[in-house]
Parts: sequence; structure tokens; C-alpha cells
Amino acid sequence: MKTKHLFTYAVVLMLCSSILFPSKSLASWAYAFVVWDGYVYVITDEKVNEVEKEIGHVTKYSDIEGTYSGNFSNVYPKGTKYYSIVGVSTDAAIAVEDENGYYIKATRDGEYAGNIKDMLKTSFPTIILWAFIFMIIAALGIYFIGKRRR
Repeated sequence: MKTKHLFTYAVVLMLCSSILFPSKSLASWAYAFVVWDGYVYVITDEKVNEVEKEIGHVTKYSDIEGTYSGNFSNVYPKGTKYYSIVGVSTDAAIAVEDENGYYIKATRDGEYAGNIKDMLKTSFPTIILWAFIFMIIAALGIYFIGKRRR
């Protein structure tokens, strides 16, 4: 019976920790993209001939799914520059300079859902609730372990 309670306690603790502290997935993304100003831009095959000005650059590269902040890419290395395109709003598309000096069009796909800033905006009541749940689970575990030792 002691093993059953310890196993249950361990499983509940692992589930709570995975909810509170999600880990990175080892899967790969379905498409090539860059993130700029909180939005995902999907890389196309279309070359851009006229760019206006530099608007940013890749601050983090990763080919493993996860949650990253800043302007990152799953294709282009850190330092790759982003440009606005002549006659095109950055709300629609931007240009990304590739390693050969060509400008590749990237079209806006929507807000970046994995923005670390959004994850850190957890409300205080939510944090208190999770802390309370964790304390209850810990107290139950200590109680059952102590009861079994007697």
C-alpha cells in the first residue's frame, strides 16, 4: 500500500510540474519562419527586388520547437536582417536577407503565440492558486508517508 501512495504522489507531482514548467518539444516546426515585432512571418520562395530600410534582425535561432522571446527564426542564424518592402506594409510582409545577399519575402501569418512575455503575464490570483494546489499535494504526500511509517 505504501508504494501505491508514493507512486500516486509522484505522478500528481510530475503532472503539476509539467503544467507549471512546460518543457521544449523536440519536434520540428512545419514551416520556415521568422518572428518580428511579436508576429510570425512565413518564408516564401518569392524574391524581393526593392527594400526600404532595415527594421530588425534575428536575435535567436532554434530549429527545435519551444518558446522563445525576441525576433527569432527556425531557419536563419542570429544577426540575419529584416527589411521593409517598398510599397508593402509590414502588416502584410517583410523581406529577410539570406546568406547570399538576396531578399526573400516573408508574409505575416499572425501573432506569435509562444511569446515569453505573454507567458510571464500570468495573473497573481493564478499564481496563488497554483501555489495552493502544490502545497495541498505536498501536504497530502507528507501525511501519507508519515502515516505509513507509523
